[in-house]
Amino acid sequence: MATWKRDGRVTGCQRLGCAGLAGALSLSLTAPLELLTVLAQVGTSPPWRGLWQAGRSVCQAEGIGALWKGNLTACLRLFPYSALQLASYRRFVMLFTDDLGHISQWSAIMAGSLAGTVATIVTYPTDVVKTRLIVQNRLEPSYKGILHAFYIIYHQEGFLALYRGVSLTVLGAIPFSAGSFFVYINLNKIWQEPNFRFSPLQNFINGCLAAGVAQTLSFPFETVKRKMQRIERLRVLAFPIMEGLMSILLAWLTVLGKL
Repeated sequence: MATWKRDGRVTGCQRLGCAGLAGALSLSLTAPLELLTVLAQVGTSPPWRGLWQAGRSVCQAEGIGALWKGNLTACLRLFPYSALQLASYRRFVMLFTDDLGHISQWSAIMAGSLAGTVATIVTYPTDVVKTRLIVQNRLEPSYKGILHAFYIIYHQEGFLALYRGVSLTVLGAIPFSAGSFFVYINLNKIWQEPNFRFSPLQNFINGCLAAGVAQTLSFPFETVKRKMQRIERLRVLAFPIMEGLMSILLAWLTVLGKL
């Protein structure tokens, strides 16, 4: 059991600023890897033998700046995402905390997962725009920028297109949370010592291990979501539920190699 205690040394604005700046830096450094991952998920690029060859092919075709396509959208998304996540996390922690101010490890992980899900759903349209900007050819763009992409998607495909694949994000949070919890409850066995004795290096390794397991378990949902986000078609005025189901079916068939 852990005790929930608010740190009064840092204000809410300072937390938001630190989270946003740290996130923007990490996103910018890993943007080329994110781009290659998305291109591999949506299947718009030829089969490559490795990351180096993949990056070189993108640079030769569109220039070195293409490795950072969609990164500005991701960075701008961080600030509302961080604000919503921090606010939601505090609410969920207060909800799961008992009368003595204690919260279990599983409840803390659930609070973090729920807070992340809330922030993801609210800011989801920016993720769709980021995927479209990554997939398009930088030299012959369909979208001239972030606002233009919002405008085109909304007017040509409808409002629901901005939330295409959001259901898979929610479903993917289940194996993600389960994977994180599985790792954390077995850390004592891995290191053969109680968790309050872990060094900073051990905590860093624990975070990487938990993230790796969680991402691996939820990655199939992420792949299908990216394929759904990439789908471009004119809006269907009737049967929006059927349209969503068809999008999921088409994405799964594409993953299985049937289309």
